[in-house]
Amino acid sequence: MTETPRPADSSEEPAGGTTKAEEVVVEIVEGDLIEGTPDDGDADPPPAFGAELEALRKELDERTTDLQRVTAEYANYRKRVDRDRLAVVEQATGAVLTALLPVLDDIDRAREHGDLVGPFSAVAEQLAAGLTKFGLTAFGAKGDPFDPTRHEAVAHKTSSEVTESTCVDVMRRGYQLGERLLRPAMVAVADPE
Repeated sequence: MTETPRPADSSEEPAGGTTKAEEVVVEIVEGDLIEGTPDDGDADPPPAFGAELEALRKELDERTTDLQRVTAEYANYRKRVDRDRLAVVEQATGAVLTALLPVLDDIDRAREHGDLVGPFSAVAEQLAAGLTKFGLTAFGAKGDPFDPTRHEAVAHKTSSEVTESTCVDVMRRGYQLGERLLRPAMVAVADPE
């Protein structure tokens, strides 16, 4: 066994030159057995220790599974709450915009009759621009192909000038918010002869 030097200020040095702690450190460094512990790490642990270790591993696996399940449930909950929150915002926006559609209809009629002039014209343009920022888009123009999911046909005729069902007159424009239809366009439809 080799002696290790002690700090000079230590006043607890025994007469033999080394302490018990130093001897244990030296034995660990040299690879000797300490207090009956086997030297190689490949030896089997005592049976009681093995059973306790197996029980702890099983409990750890159960806790890990529980944690993964709770984490997944929380992630799903957050996604559902975010999706519901967006749906509520879209529904509220749609309700407000639907309430303003008669105002937009009146503005369209005033524009058709030439009454949309002066300051009122500027207000109408600002209103239309503001509603567009919220995602409101108008559709339904003369010459559009007739789509029964987006157009409400209130008049029907045949014509040799069209090759497919076509909107030939628009009584009221339709509006949608993003992909959601707020109101179909009211149109007159012409079918080919």
